[in-house]
Amino acid sequence: MMEVCRSKNRLSVLVAVVLPMVGVCTLWIGGLWFSAQGMAIAAEADSPVDSAKLAVLPAEIVLDGPSATQQLIAERIASGLYVGEVVEGVQWSSSDEGVAKVVDGVVVPVGNGRATVTASVGQDKSTASVEVRQSETESPVTFRNHVQSVLSKAGCNTGACHGAEVGKNGFRLSLRGYNSDGDFAAITRQARGRRIAPDDPARSMMLTKPTGAIPHKGGVRFDVNSLEYKTIARWIAAGAMPPASNDPHMTRLEILPDKVTVKPSTPQRLVVRAHFSDGRVEDVTKLAKFSSSNESVATVDQQGRLTIAGFGEGFIGAWYLSQNVVATVTSPYKTEVAAEVYAQSARRNFIDDLVLTQLQRLNIPPSPRASDSEFLRRSFIDTIGTLPTADEARQFLADQTPDKRDRLIDQLLARPEFVDYWTYKWSDLFLVNSERLNAPAMWSYYRWIRTQVANNRPWDQIARDMITATGSTLENGAANFFILHGDATVLAETTSQAFLGMSINCAKCHNHPLEKWTNDQYYGMANLFSRVRVKAAAGDGNSTVFVADQGELLLPRTGKPELPRPLDSEALPFDSPMDRREFLADWLTSPENPYFARAITNRVWANFLGVGLVEAVDDLRLTNPASNEALLNAAAEYLIKNKYDLKVLMRAILQSETYQRSSQTLPGNLVDRRYYSRYYPRRMMAEVMLDGISQISGTPTDFRRQSGDAINRQADPNKLPKYPESFRAIQLPDSNVLSYFLKSFGRAQRLLTCECERSDEPSMVQVLHLANGETINDKLAAPNSKITKILASKQTDAEIIEDAYLSVFSRMPTDEERLALSEQLAQAKPEDRREVLEDLYWSLLSSKEFLLNR
Repeated sequence: MMEVCRSKNRLSVLVAVVLPMVGVCTLWIGGLWFSAQGMAIAAEADSPVDSAKLAVLPAEIVLDGPSATQQLIAERIASGLYVGEVVEGVQWSSSDEGVAKVVDGVVVPVGNGRATVTASVGQDKSTASVEVRQSETESPVTFRNHVQSVLSKAGCNTGACHGAEVGKNGFRLSLRGYNSDGDFAAITRQARGRRIAPDDPARSMMLTKPTGAIPHKGGVRFDVNSLEYKTIARWIAAGAMPPASNDPHMTRLEILPDKVTVKPSTPQRLVVRAHFSDGRVEDVTKLAKFSSSNESVATVDQQGRLTIAGFGEGFIGAWYLSQNVVATVTSPYKTEVAAEVYAQSARRNFIDDLVLTQLQRLNIPPSPRASDSEFLRRSFIDTIGTLPTADEARQFLADQTPDKRDRLIDQLLARPEFVDYWTYKWSDLFLVNSERLNAPAMWSYYRWIRTQVANNRPWDQIARDMITATGSTLENGAANFFILHGDATVLAETTSQAFLGMSINCAKCHNHPLEKWTNDQYYGMANLFSRVRVKAAAGDGNSTVFVADQGELLLPRTGKPELPRPLDSEALPFDSPMDRREFLADWLTSPENPYFARAITNRVWANFLGVGLVEAVDDLRLTNPASNEALLNAAAEYLIKNKYDLKVLMRAILQSETYQRSSQTLPGNLVDRRYYSRYYPRRMMAEVMLDGISQISGTPTDFRRQSGDAINRQADPNKLPKYPESFRAIQLPDSNVLSYFLKSFGRAQRLLTCECERSDEPSMVQVLHLANGETINDKLAAPNSKITKILASKQTDAEIIEDAYLSVFSRMPTDEERLALSEQLAQAKPEDRREVLEDLYWSLLSSKEFLLNR
């Protein structure tokens, strides 16, 4: 129960009322994490591996050439899951050591033929097949596939070394080896050819420097007995052949095991294999670069050995020759949860099935259902960005019909505020901003987006219309997309970020280090926009967007244009008369596109659940998998099946028991921040919070548009263009609005297509503004405020208190709260009554219960 302050200087209760808000936020952000660590580490139990069987990975092995080898893993399998490597007591044998034998867990070729390798642990046995081919002939070492992988593994072509923009000490390589032709020339033609010595490979600087035989500022990178040394020596000895167009290319990268469920201290190695177009499969574990997405769960060294550090789920990425592959590591929490908890949990749709399946796998219990008041307030905020009024709350809480939540969901999806809120959300995404567009063009762009939301246009149609827009920017608001992003490369990057949820920016200069996108693919994608042109037209802010019949974007590395093609599609011929953007739209919105539906599904999910299935929501990449891949795939398929109708997806989320869970934690799910065992409390969006304060206080906000030039920024705010008094924050078309509150609470500036623009981090500026700033205090003190109306009414103290709690929290006050506040109001002198009422509302509006959506 919070104490009501009688003083206009509300700093006197700052510690008692407002700082607990920040303290709880901080605890929520940080403290729960540390509590989780303590709980997780303290718990102890054994994984059910007693009945596990043995398996050998990989199960099928082909060795090409006398130098080919394959690391073996003896893995336990229980209930269809890999549950950890067997290290102690493993005996390896070969059915024919004339074909292959096993040395220290590595199978090596002896002669052509087939054999079976057996792993034995006590009475338990498992086998793998081995085929040896061309044992008398060394497989060729190619510059593109082998030398480049050594340079990448050793770090020679990283940004900190020779891969820097200007190289190091006169030696420059392409970053992570994306330009094999250029790197070959730098190694073999520069420095007077001293970097290689074909007649005596051991004297080559390519070997003497990284082994420390001669001084090297980069230090020792590998030794003379290493695979790296032998690979480069063999390439030099064979004539240092250049990369050729017919070199075998890697078709697939594989990691084994790709999913493993283990407990801390359980040993586990990973094996990485590269499949090539000529049929060869190579063990490239020693040349792959490993990384962990969640080191609180698992870390990995550069030999592929895992250390299980904690509980939860993490992902281990392996990079080789510009391709990435990911293994999932699950370490179940040691909470004891009866199977009946999951079996008896309420399920409304596929969302609940998939969430509960994962919670059971991780031993995380689900929280119970949220109360009606929690669900009411939460669904209003998440769906329409508006708080329920006291009357709406009172009516919903009094309703005893079993389908009232479903009826509320349908009502919210049909309300005009839904259009306001989602137009605002998509205006953030599409950067509606008068700093970069003239006011008439900005309004045209905003109205186009609003029309799409109001008409419930399917998301695929919105995307198609935007990226193929032509004509006047005042008549076709979508055409402003091309005014904001005038360059073909920027258009490619923004299209990928907005509609695919992925950043391809890194591939502009080199192959993407965290994705499969290459420098060539980047420029192929950008070339789809190379013929878009813009010319001035009559009217303020008016331009005409059209498509020329020629024009290509050149790839700087080659000086030639790349065939125009979407990231994962066939190319369009240079001479095709088709608008290249139509070709892009066909690929982008195709149900077979694996990125488009997932990206928008993830954005919608994050709006309602607070945390994206992929986090951050615009960072969908192979090396950043979803916390529940099965759920994201199923939800995306559901959206596709329903023809990209976002309201259908929203309804499924809102109706799910997953969404309707309480935010109250249980001892076993306190640590959960990714798996949806509960609803995650979070601060209201800045605009929603400001509108809520305005609605509750009964005093609208005065919004004024900032001018785009620096001189007018210094002008009297009262002389700036003013929006109608009825405008709420979520109805603003433009982010370029003068508002200290919105700025302090982290609104998006709409300069970048990135969720990172919006912030919900607590700060002392926010605390002080809530305590003694203008927003709450001035609105409550305004002549036409809610307080004035209360004073003029005949409401009893009990009715005033009830109305306040329903307005602010969407719940009835507790008996303790009623009693304490009734005493405060009863003791107030008539001349002090307004001040006491203002303090009552201020104390509620500055509390964590108001500020947090929970």
